[in-house]
Amino acid sequence: MPEIKAESVPMIIAGDIGGTHTRLAFFTAASEHLTCVVEETFPSRAYSGLAEIVSHFLSQRHLTASSACFGIAGPIKNGRCEATNLPWVVDARQLAGAFSLPIVFLLNDLEANAYGIATLTSTDYLVLNAGAPEASGNAAVIAAGTGLGEAGLYWDGVTHHPFATEGGHADFAPRTSLEAELLQYLSKQFPRVSYERVLSGPGLFNIYQFLRDTKRGEEPAWLTIELQQQDPAATITKAALAGRCALCEQALDLFVSLYGAEAGNLALKIMATGGVFIGGGIAPKIVQKLSTSLFMEAFLAKGRMQPLLAMIPVRVILNDQAALFGAAHYARLQMSKQR
Repeated sequence: MPEIKAESVPMIIAGDIGGTHTRLAFFTAASEHLTCVVEETFPSRAYSGLAEIVSHFLSQRHLTASSACFGIAGPIKNGRCEATNLPWVVDARQLAGAFSLPIVFLLNDLEANAYGIATLTSTDYLVLNAGAPEASGNAAVIAAGTGLGEAGLYWDGVTHHPFATEGGHADFAPRTSLEAELLQYLSKQFPRVSYERVLSGPGLFNIYQFLRDTKRGEEPAWLTIELQQQDPAATITKAALAGRCALCEQALDLFVSLYGAEAGNLALKIMATGGVFIGGGIAPKIVQKLSTSLFMEAFLAKGRMQPLLAMIPVRVILNDQAALFGAAHYARLQMSKQR
């Protein structure tokens, strides 16, 4: 690859850092259009920290950058983040110094996802609810993956302004007697049960174990082996979607219903009349289940607020680069302000 200098074409290093995978990319930011030049994915837990991954990524490239922006799961304060689902501390100033970058930005990963929405097109979505024809106002993003992330987009009448939340760590609130049992079951394992304990990859496994251990179904021998040898959430999802295991189907159904319920909660809290976006790594893998009535029925089941929620567009983000483009988009916006 020929060397491209930041002086001739503005370049940005963007990152989407999750508990399972870290994705890094170089973007050009010429003529207000972002172009991904090169991208690489790393297993997050195989490295001691983000700096080690960035070092490996840069050592393979002959590119220089004007800035960098990393979306990472966890609260950001003064350019520093203690990652929620990784044993990492990420500091923007330290990264800038270590790699001779003029400036480094840190965003919450869902905030990066929210910024990424501005870069997507209609083909990047699956519509679950069309909502009002001219829907406008605040919007929200909810994303289940290794953890559960939530973010908002404030509408000022002209444009949206993304902001981070830590709503995924709010207390899990059961709606049914079955979910009350689930809460009691999880309360014996965790000092506090948040929505992330049920709406995430590990959360799906928690739901499955609850149904199995409370005798809601039998675990087949082949599944016992696969759960030990493979990622449990992926194994349960695959078995459920293929119709191979009734217990897995129950678990995924409950997961999807809880997902819809919490998406509706988020919509009410942020008054997201402009739309709710379902992001994260799990949603694209279970679109056939999200497209059934389970998700939207739970989303709408808010009593007197149901008519309001019915007017909100609900879309699944299918483009897995949304957060990566969002981080690059944020860096570009900040660079334009400094010119």
